[in-house]
Amino acid sequence: MSNERGNESIDSILKEARLFNPPSDFSRGARIPDAAALERLYEHARADHSGFWAELARNELTWHTPFQTALDASQAPRYQWFKEGRLNVSYNCLDRQLEQRADKTAIIFEGEQGDVRHISYAELHQDVGRFANALKAHGVHSGDRVVIYMPMIPEAVVAMQACARIAAIHSVVFGGFSAESLKDRIEDAGAKLLITADGGHRGGKIVELKAAADKALSHGCASIEKVIVYQRTAHAINMQTDRDVWWADAIAPQSAQCEPEWVDSEHPLFLLYTSGSTGKPKGIQHSSAGYLLGAIVTMQWVFDIRDDDVFWCTADVGWVTGHSYVAYGPLACGATMVIYEGAPTVPDTGRFWKLCQDHKITIFYTAPTAIRALMKCGDEIPAQYDLSNLRLLGTVGEPINPEAWMWYHRIIGHERCPIVDTWWQTETGAHMIAPIPAAVATKPGSCTRPLPGIVADVVDEQGQSITAPNKGGYLVIKQPWPSMLRTIWGDHERYVKTYWGKFGGKYYLAGDSARRDKDGYFWIMGRIDDVLNVSGHRLGTMEVESALVAHPRVAEAAVVGRPDDIKGEAVFAYVVLRGERPPSGVDAVLTQELRLWVAEQIGPIAKPDDIRYADNLPKTRSGKIMRRLLRAIAAGQPITQDTSTLENEAILLQLQGKV
Repeated sequence: MSNERGNESIDSILKEARLFNPPSDFSRGARIPDAAALERLYEHARADHSGFWAELARNELTWHTPFQTALDASQAPRYQWFKEGRLNVSYNCLDRQLEQRADKTAIIFEGEQGDVRHISYAELHQDVGRFANALKAHGVHSGDRVVIYMPMIPEAVVAMQACARIAAIHSVVFGGFSAESLKDRIEDAGAKLLITADGGHRGGKIVELKAAADKALSHGCASIEKVIVYQRTAHAINMQTDRDVWWADAIAPQSAQCEPEWVDSEHPLFLLYTSGSTGKPKGIQHSSAGYLLGAIVTMQWVFDIRDDDVFWCTADVGWVTGHSYVAYGPLACGATMVIYEGAPTVPDTGRFWKLCQDHKITIFYTAPTAIRALMKCGDEIPAQYDLSNLRLLGTVGEPINPEAWMWYHRIIGHERCPIVDTWWQTETGAHMIAPIPAAVATKPGSCTRPLPGIVADVVDEQGQSITAPNKGGYLVIKQPWPSMLRTIWGDHERYVKTYWGKFGGKYYLAGDSARRDKDGYFWIMGRIDDVLNVSGHRLGTMEVESALVAHPRVAEAAVVGRPDDIKGEAVFAYVVLRGERPPSGVDAVLTQELRLWVAEQIGPIAKPDDIRYADNLPKTRSGKIMRRLLRAIAAGQPITQDTSTLENEAILLQLQGKV
């Protein structure tokens, strides 16, 4: 692959000058067709912030009892939206689709082994009704917590929707998490029932979900009364009498009709525990009405969802992306979505593109890490597949570097698909900063502008807005928004301290650093704790990573700090090359070349002190890099963290220089 950025400095990358205007034909039929229409939305939101969201809530949600109060800030920062209103999230996703879309395909499922199912809205409604009745038959009531530990199959969505239907609070635990992680989350939530499967297919192997669940329950989890087990792999597992029930047996006697439980707008819809943190898991609590509204309007604005679209978000439901843009947002908009069970490299690295071809996918939404990994495999792989149905591409999970953005644009989108680079978090519930595809020109590497109704800013240490272009600071949100988290389950004090403590409770602190360019476009520079202090100079790890990836031999890079007696922190880089890894992971000539390259791109202060080569970076099965592992390796510390979520645990030996 050619390196279009090879002769440009990192400063010019961050002041990205290339503008990609929306394709001229994209605006036809778009919900927000042009910049003028978008500006009218901004003006409405600026003139009446809570009224803007109230109007959307009345128009986009189906209410059993209308709300009277748009926003109650009397208990800030525990904001309450759409008070007095009552609704049901499952009803909004399924029942209201039946009149016009009963026979429309809601879910196209493909298993890793190639099995395919098409599920209509009418069939999904019945599946959810039966399982909701099964949950009630096993003692689950409104407000009870239910943990879901499932492979990426339609039944995971059925379980989530069934909980919402009867007002139980679900907490999905990613199927790649270990027994210990599962135990911690069950105990923190005080869950009454666990839903799991015998196993799932991933990477050509069976993921032993039931065995992990049994291990978790054997070490505690006294609150669990029943375990419902879906048979996916049909391999031998242990079933504990009086506790474990097969999914098929649980639903067999149940009616497909289950009346929805109407709940207050602020009723907790789910808990989702943030991953990768040390210590006690942090259960992010989301509401019903506000959360669903965020998922709906961002499906409409950012993805420009249309009735004939086939939408594929590659995220697992164990992450917030899989909540908002698999389990809830697409269904609430009456869309057809794709669910894929397995790994993107089985049976080969063309699997994603074959899925896009076979199912005629029109909107594709994935993580930059996945893009970079597939980009490394070469342009000839996607060239083998018909990607002509794609009309919109998206990225999620972390900032995308300009090199990967351009490859995505040229090779996957054939220079005709807008790219929506979305910034948001588990805590925000929905997109916060992202381009509107028919109305906003994009820049490779920038998530562009905040969405209407989202008041974002970049501030300095004192909380003052930074107006100078390209000067980094804290990313904050200055006004509440409906899909925001309400609290941390069981620890409101921690919620206030973590997200509102720094600036006296005035702003929501995102935990990310950012900068704005001369056009007002936002550039996410990484987590605040990913800023290195090298000899008194603050240096963003993403800056060094982008410089390394701009080198023609580098496919991917991750940079962390290593304690240094002289400089405070030294720059430690992990590099994945285009082509073969050097023998034993050592290439002194290339290392010197890359150090000089970074010095030229940023300055001598940014030169990596150490560069270690590997075939890949330590990524979870959702594609996120586990940077805490990289920090531990760089510091020469033993790895004490749970590594069971890694796609390939063997890569740690390479990263440690042992092979």
